[in-house]
Amino acid sequence: MSAKEIIIIGGGIVGLATAHAVCNRYPDAHITVLEKEKTLAFHQTGRNSGVLHSGIYYKPNSLKALNCRTGKQMMEDFCRENGIEFKLVGKVIVATDEKEFPAMQNLYERGQANGVVCEMIGRERLLELEPHVLNGIRAIHVPESGIVDYVQVCARLADLLRRGGHDIMTDTEVKDIVERNNSLTLVTTAGEFTADYLVNCAGLHSDRVTKMSAGEAPARIIPFRGEYFELMPEAWHLCNALIYPVPDPNFPFLGVHFTRMISGGVECGPNAVLAFAREGYHLTDVNAGELWETLSYPGFRKLAGRYWKMGLGEMWRSASKAAFVKALQRLIPEIRIEHLEEAPAGIRAQALAADGALLDDFAFHESARIVNVINAPSPAATSALSIAEAVVDKLENHFI
Repeated sequence: MSAKEIIIIGGGIVGLATAHAVCNRYPDAHITVLEKEKTLAFHQTGRNSGVLHSGIYYKPNSLKALNCRTGKQMMEDFCRENGIEFKLVGKVIVATDEKEFPAMQNLYERGQANGVVCEMIGRERLLELEPHVLNGIRAIHVPESGIVDYVQVCARLADLLRRGGHDIMTDTEVKDIVERNNSLTLVTTAGEFTADYLVNCAGLHSDRVTKMSAGEAPARIIPFRGEYFELMPEAWHLCNALIYPVPDPNFPFLGVHFTRMISGGVECGPNAVLAFAREGYHLTDVNAGELWETLSYPGFRKLAGRYWKMGLGEMWRSASKAAFVKALQRLIPEIRIEHLEEAPAGIRAQALAADGALLDDFAFHESARIVNVINAPSPAATSALSIAEAVVDKLENHFI
């Protein structure tokens, strides 16, 4: 390929990983990353638990399963090569009721099919690993699950890009995309940028950026706020590693869980409640226009009709700290309300089709000069380096 100008919208981990992949595969290309915030990794990347997911949750041969397995190994290799700490602390996925056994068995079989190192364990072995999970009666042990700081990963990716002569523009929001002859012009708050090709990794705003060039996006981003607490230091001993419930197979969230963090401490959560703004990290953050976009979207109304009971439960746990603690006590009954202090919330950008179907897998939309990443929720951080390779594969199919 002759030298090309490639712009990537989004300075989260998927955008930066994509820039890194382009740089490695096409060293003559010049890359510009445009990020609307003043800092990189500000939204989903910087507001998650930092888990290195194993791939046990995802349908065999799905993009999530394939990219998570490959991406996890790539992420571990990248961290080793760049001196970024990570730990394979292991995870237990815990059943507290026999009714959860069928879903647990299905999860275990998925893990086996995806090549995940995992085993079904009884209560005795569970208590050896996590002595305070007293309500557990059976668990899946996933020793290869880990923890890392994805903000550190992003900082290193950005450093490598800058050293390679590429540009990262923060505080630069894209307002419009215009196709002119054989190039693209991006109108931004910092002026116009011209590119031969474009990758949209805008996360929470990926559907809006897609509409700028495609006229319509195949799915709408619905923001779900995930609220977290951290354990006070005197309660850290209650959790050794990663403790998760058996998830509801009909819902894309994994349930309230405990995460031992790479920086120290233990995080608890998240619940999953509709955010009243795309960047609505607090209950009081309301954007009337964005909220109306969500509530008036046919897909959301259909989704709400199916899951209203679960939604009410999530809203109750959001409103009541005692209810949140009760959910945590299903796994660790010793948890008390005084053990918890509020932690920063995150937003999950969940793509939803007009028929109410949650996009369960990673998804893309392509045109002649543009690749849009339209759905990249968890495990996108774990999978980022592999997703990036897939994006570059798609991009080069359009190179002239």
